Amino acid sequence: MLECHGLTVAFGHLKAVNNVDIAIPSNQITSIIGANGAGKTTLLRAISGLERAVAGRIVYNNHDITNQDPSNIVRHGISHVPAGFQLFRNLTVLQNLRLGAYIHGKEDASVQTEEQLAFVYSLFPILECRKAQISGTLSGGQQQMVAIGRALMARPKLLLLDEPSLGLAPIIVADILKALSLLNSERGLGILLVEQNASLALEFATHAYLLEGGSVVEEGTTSALKSSTLVARAYLGD
Repeated sequence: MLECHGLTVAFGHLKAVNNVDIAIPSNQITSIIGANGAGKTTLLRAISGLERAVAGRIVYNNHDITNQDPSNIVRHGISHVPAGFQLFRNLTVLQNLRLGAYIHGKEDASVQTEEQLAFVYSLFPILECRKAQISGTLSGGQQQMVAIGRALMARPKLLLLDEPSLGLAPIIVADILKALSLLNSERGLGILLVEQNASLALEFATHAYLLEGGSVVEEGTTSALKSSTLVARAYLGD
């Protein structure tokens, strides 16, 4: 279980995330929706240790992880897939994937890391075919698969996904989300998805939060938010 209590992240006088309270159950898919500038990405970056909170607490499985180093966050079982892939573009697919397992150390490389690598290849078979290819030469969809695969190499319990549909063809996005849904249903992987595409996010998740101006203005089951007048008018085109 991930919980944020009164979480605030500020850049100067601007509060990008303002007094946010959220609760993300284990083994569930949760979405955070909102327009550009709503604070979605900053919220994920605070959870993963990439931005510092100026107030509030982040608690994961009863451990206070507020403002911990990102490597410690990963060790707790949280992996972050940032928007725009952020791969090491001059390294091969395999090299990028192996970097995701760095927290487990060299002594683990011959056993569980290899098993996890085989698992990632089973999710995204194209990556095994392209494992020797330089990552920067892949298509956008394949780079997204590498980014997700790299995050999975750390064997997380919770996966943070920031705008996985950005710039990708709908059919590629559907394939990626299908693989992630299987991970949730068959392996119990918790997923926290940030998406500007509210329609996609509400179809993928079971619970959602709506952010505006850095604050939560509405939350509930995705079926409830689909029928929300505020969400429908602002984000679903109704």
